[in-house]
Amino acid sequence: MAKTTLQPVKTSPPWWRTLPDDFYCQSDGTELDSEYPLKVYGTAVMDRVMRTGLSLIISGTLLPQLLKGGGLAREREWMDFYAKFAEQRDVDQVFAAPPKVPITEYKIGKLAYKPKGIPAVELRFESPFTPLNPELTDSYLSYTRNRTARAQYWQHPDGPRPTLIFVHGVVESWYGFNSLFFSLRWFYENGYDIVMMTQPFHGDRAERCHPFSGYGLFAGGFSQLNEGMLQAVSDLRVVVDYLFDRGAPHVGISGLSLGGYLSSVMAVVEPRLAFCIPNSPLVSPVDTMRSWVPTGPVMELIGKRTGLTPLDLRRGLAIHSPLSYQPKLDPDRVMVIGGAGDRFTPPRFVRLLHAHWPESHLHWFPGNHILHLGQHEYLKLMRHFMDSHCQGETYN
Repeated sequence: MAKTTLQPVKTSPPWWRTLPDDFYCQSDGTELDSEYPLKVYGTAVMDRVMRTGLSLIISGTLLPQLLKGGGLAREREWMDFYAKFAEQRDVDQVFAAPPKVPITEYKIGKLAYKPKGIPAVELRFESPFTPLNPELTDSYLSYTRNRTARAQYWQHPDGPRPTLIFVHGVVESWYGFNSLFFSLRWFYENGYDIVMMTQPFHGDRAERCHPFSGYGLFAGGFSQLNEGMLQAVSDLRVVVDYLFDRGAPHVGISGLSLGGYLSSVMAVVEPRLAFCIPNSPLVSPVDTMRSWVPTGPVMELIGKRTGLTPLDLRRGLAIHSPLSYQPKLDPDRVMVIGGAGDRFTPPRFVRLLHAHWPESHLHWFPGNHILHLGQHEYLKLMRHFMDSHCQGETYN
C-alpha cells in the first residue's frame, strides 16, 4: 500500500491519546447479556478467577527484570524509542518485509503431538528477525532456541489447498490443545491445509531453563515483549511467503487471545491474506492488564518508581498494535469474534478492534475466554466466511 494512503491517519490523534484513561474499568455489555444472562455472567466470574493466576505469572516474571539495578531507567528510555516509531505510524518501516529464507520439513518426533491419519510435518527455519532496537540485539539473540522458528503443517496429499494459519494464545502453545479446541481436524476435512505456528519463546522455542512456555516474552521487560511481537509477525510473514511459493491458492489467519492480536496485526501488514479472524483479541495490553490483579498494582508501582504513566506504557507498546496503523486488508475479509462473558479480553476491547475496521464482521458467543459456549455456531460461521473468500483470484 502506498504511503500516501496513511496520511489521513497521521492527521488525527493516535488512539492511545483518545482512549479514555478509565477505559480499563469501564462496564461491558453485549446484546447477549439479556438473552443468556446465566451463561454470560457465570462465565465472567470464572474468567476473573482464572485471570488472577495468569496475572500472578506475568507479574512475577516482569518485576525482577524491572526492579534490578537500572532496569526501570532503561525501560523508560526504550519505551520512548518505540513510541517515536508508533507516532510516525509507518507500518512498512516497523514491519519490514522479511527476506525469504529456506524452510525445512522434518518428521514429527515420536513424543510430539501428531494428528492421526493426517500427513503432517514440522516446519523449521532460522528466523531472519533482528531487533528494531539495536541496544537489544545481543541480549535478544542470546535466546538461541528462539531463533529457530517452528510450525506444524498439515497437508493434503493431492497438493496445496487453501490454508488456515492458526496462532495460539500466550502460554498455551501445545499443538494438541489448539487442534482440539478449535476443531482444526474439521477444517482440514473440509478442504483446508493447516499451519499451527509457534510464537516466540513458546514451546520448543523456549529456553530449556524457562519455567513455562512464553516466559521469555515477559522476562526481559516491556521492551523484550515489543521485540517478541515484532518477531512473531516477521516469522508469520515468512510462512505466508512459503505457502504461496508452494502453490497455496489462498492463505488466511486466525488465533485466540494473543494469537488473535497477532492475527489482527497481520491484517495491517499483509494485503495478500484471504481472510483474518481474530478471536478474543488482546488489542490494548496495557489497558487489559490494568484491570487484572496483581498486574494492575504492579503497573502502579512501576509508575511510582519511574514516572511512567499508563499513557506512557500504552504509547510505548503501541508500536505493534493493529490500532496504530491503517489496515491493508479489506474490512470485508475481517471477522472479529468475542465472548460476551470474557474478562481476559472484555467485550469493550473486541469492539475497539471491530471499530478499526468499520465494515468488518462481528460475532459474539455467550462464553468466556476459555469456555466458548456456542462454539459450534461460530466454527460453522468461520468456515462459511473462509469459503466465501477463498474463491476467484489467487496470489501464486
